[in-house]
Amino acid sequence: MIRARIAGTGMAVPDRVMTNADIEKIVDTSDDWIMERTGIRERRIASDDEALSDFAVPAAQRALEMAGLDGSEVQLVICATVTGDMSFPATATGIQHRIGARRATAFDLGAACTGFIYALQIADQMIRAGTVRNAVIVGGELLSKFVDWTDRRTCVLFGDGAGAVALTATEEDRGVLGVATYSDGALGDLIYRPGGGSRLPILNGDRTAHFIQMRGNETFKIAVRSLTEVSDEVLSTCGLRHADVDWFIPHQANRRIIDAVGKRLDVPEGHTYVNIERFGNTSAASIPIALDELVRNGKVAEGNHLLFSAFGSGLTWGAGVVRW
Repeated sequence: MIRARIAGTGMAVPDRVMTNADIEKIVDTSDDWIMERTGIRERRIASDDEALSDFAVPAAQRALEMAGLDGSEVQLVICATVTGDMSFPATATGIQHRIGARRATAFDLGAACTGFIYALQIADQMIRAGTVRNAVIVGGELLSKFVDWTDRRTCVLFGDGAGAVALTATEEDRGVLGVATYSDGALGDLIYRPGGGSRLPILNGDRTAHFIQMRGNETFKIAVRSLTEVSDEVLSTCGLRHADVDWFIPHQANRRIIDAVGKRLDVPEGHTYVNIERFGNTSAASIPIALDELVRNGKVAEGNHLLFSAFGSGLTWGAGVVRW
């Protein structure tokens, strides 16, 4: 059986660090308030002249370097993002060009915070089908450019950055074991950005419509339930139990959500990877950034089972299991 194996990981984040103390200077909030409700202490913020590809490209290059692959060997590039360089063309085509993946299939995928899971599912299926042998997935966002810095409910949450994985076909008993993804458009108004599309083009609307809008309290309950259910499902499909999970790597949206889901999944203490305190919510980038940190710190061993899960705008949610 052919599977997609994660052969390399990479990440890139802006140099600028914005702490809760910095945010206290521009909006009515406090470090204690932010930490208690989100678990975030600081986040990385891109400069005005930086675009997503400025982080997506080096993240992809680092993943390829770890995998021992040249860009010319890549047949598929997926960029999971809702904050691409432009409305079109796809940011993925710019990544494809700059990493030297000549003529590779390249497209953006807009599933918000669940984007990396969706992209993993698609790339895995294409590798299993024999359509491609090597692929690069980038999850990246520059959400700070679409945040209302006078709204303390949302401006404290988001950070910028990109994470990437290089996938290659393998016949070994490892790699992506299973992925499950879902959506419910009836709940799309819980997390959304109304402006910037064909319904409300950038030049025609109230500027506030181009900021991220969300209803946090309602989102929390649905996120915990959905993430628990989809994680249970994919583990069962792969023939695994909760005790088989060596690392739970969730989307870094909110520390309280992460803790609640980890408790329901019976993840042993110390086996949930959390870096939200340092990066905030980086949406589609959060899982690949966390994975890269784990791998480069030598904490992932051969044969380990990794459980990914994410929840985001759409609403979308999903989970995946990888045997390292």
